[in-house]
Amino acid sequence: MRIVILGLTITSSWGNGHATTFRGLMRGLAQRGHSVLFLERNKPWYADNRDLPVPPYGETQLYAELEELQQRWSGAIAAADLVVVGSYVPDGVAVGALVQRLARGITAFYDIDTPVTLAALADDACDYLTPGLLRGFDLYLSFTGGPTLQYLEHTLGAPMARALYCSADPDVYWPDPNAVPAWDLGYLGTYSPDRQPMVDALLCRTAQAWDAGRFVVAGPMYPGDLAWPGNVERVEHLAPNRHRAFYAAQRFTLNVTRADMVRRGYSPSVRLFEAACCGVPIISDWWAGLDAFFRPGEEILLAASTEEVLTAVRTLPEHRRRAMAAAARARVLAAHTGGHRAAELEAYAAEAAQACAGQRRVPGRVPA
Repeated sequence: MRIVILGLTITSSWGNGHATTFRGLMRGLAQRGHSVLFLERNKPWYADNRDLPVPPYGETQLYAELEELQQRWSGAIAAADLVVVGSYVPDGVAVGALVQRLARGITAFYDIDTPVTLAALADDACDYLTPGLLRGFDLYLSFTGGPTLQYLEHTLGAPMARALYCSADPDVYWPDPNAVPAWDLGYLGTYSPDRQPMVDALLCRTAQAWDAGRFVVAGPMYPGDLAWPGNVERVEHLAPNRHRAFYAAQRFTLNVTRADMVRRGYSPSVRLFEAACCGVPIISDWWAGLDAFFRPGEEILLAASTEEVLTAVRTLPEHRRRAMAAAARARVLAAHTGGHRAAELEAYAAEAAQACAGQRRVPGRVPA
């Protein structure tokens, strides 16, 4: 297929989880023989922090404004077999409308922020998607699965909602048998006010209760006045090419989920798949659907309190720790790589094309 993706960013992972998701998907699509063009709005905060300026798969192009997008890339959008517009794209409503007007192939909205998007739509405060635009896409690709897919179709009117979760690239993330752990527990994530109380409970208070333990929190945007325990090391933005070494230096890694995603469920973080792919055992908060991705107690540990985390990091036998890490890695390799997501997207696009043909309607246009 000829595929055009208009996403928030693929060149910079600064303060966002979109770049690594698009990289894995685009690489998987290219490896499967598709022609992929990624169009990214050239924004200063990404321009100043580009850790992959020229992705080595497909083609990536930057554009300055909506007018340039229309002038330079209308032909590519019109000729593509599949056009995907991502969440949080600048001027997303105008970009989506342009795509739906021009595209002759299948059009899809890829929501990497589904719970946030749905909350914003409910408040009439979403600046990259409207209810009418949502219904105009042939396919709604969602980071959140489960009951949310039925909500998208039956309540909001999406013609076809399908889960397209994040993934991990096994060519980038793999275990380091020679790594020497520097930390007993680590956490990687951009600061979020609704997530911070759980980070405090599961990591900071654990650090306070275990003076001899070693801990680390990596990620940008944390307020400067946050007080960290003395045995918690802080690392600012960590580029994806440093993630593997960061995970390998931990005995356990912590996953904490944003409140909107906990409420919706079925919203796995890319950090889950990355850490598991690196062979590092994960301690996570619970949310509905987590057991659809990892078996609790066998592939992942669940914790809701400081005491539960403390027990895990201090008492879990080494052979169980290693076995859990190996089992989680096997699960990711079997179902959650960029290649798997590319194959899923192929199938969804074919299903959407068949649905459009069955309804005798032009792709990208809902029936009047």
